[in-house]
Amino acid sequence: MTAGTRPKQSLVGIELVRLLAFEGDRIFTMDRARELAPRVGLKDAYLAESLYHLRKNNWIVSLRRGLHALSPTVPGVAAAHEFEIAMALVDPTAISHWSAMHHHGLTEQVPRDVFVLTTTGAWIPRSRVKQGHASGSSAVGDTTYRFVQIRPDRFFGDAKVWVGDARVSVTDLERTLLDGLSMPQHCGDFAEVIHAFRVGMERLDIERITAYAIRLGVTTAKRLGWVLDAQGVPPAKLAKLRALPIKGYRTLDPTGPRRGPCNRRWMIQENLRGMIAG
Repeated sequence: MTAGTRPKQSLVGIELVRLLAFEGDRIFTMDRARELAPRVGLKDAYLAESLYHLRKNNWIVSLRRGLHALSPTVPGVAAAHEFEIAMALVDPTAISHWSAMHHHGLTEQVPRDVFVLTTTGAWIPRSRVKQGHASGSSAVGDTTYRFVQIRPDRFFGDAKVWVGDARVSVTDLERTLLDGLSMPQHCGDFAEVIHAFRVGMERLDIERITAYAIRLGVTTAKRLGWVLDAQGVPPAKLAKLRALPIKGYRTLDPTGPRRGPCNRRWMIQENLRGMIAG
């Protein structure tokens, strides 16, 4: 591209951004840009360079190779929701943990990062990991996405919901609470998870969360039994959880010390800080 044609191509690139916004393509692939480019007079030979200059001038944001989003600074364009961006980064995807807790109204705290549940087989973008974050994190603009990888057989319990104009996948109430029991470090802390159970008890489907817990393993199931028992759920509704065989005690808070009284009913060591003497 010569110096004389560069300003013209830059203007055409901006027209492409406006067309993408008009078409509702706040997140778009290279193929979609190539499809729309002729409508604004942008030749295919100049497309890659035009996208480069659009990124450099903050008209678009690169999500991963071949995938872009319109910048929230573009005048008159509604920015893509951070959950919508998460859906585009990996597949399969579900907004989870602390982000899902906030979505369900289980916590008043607003997480700084977006927590994303995916499988161990999914490709996770790590090219823009922020310094000091875990290797499962990726930064897009000012937002850090924290990916929590699980086995494919444990990827369940999500639902499609509308967030603004975007349809995204979020772990449901029951799965969100169970993820807190197994990985409280991604939900604030264990005390925040217990608080979330108290807030969500009236909406909780006991049969569903019991079935989920059994699928996730006996440790999660026993922790759930302890929490529901403490919340006053009738023993008859907890029979399946209590009947599960287990060898040895499991800590209630997986991130806490292995100290505290042992609850034989649930085979749980009650290692919550408030219960530990000394």
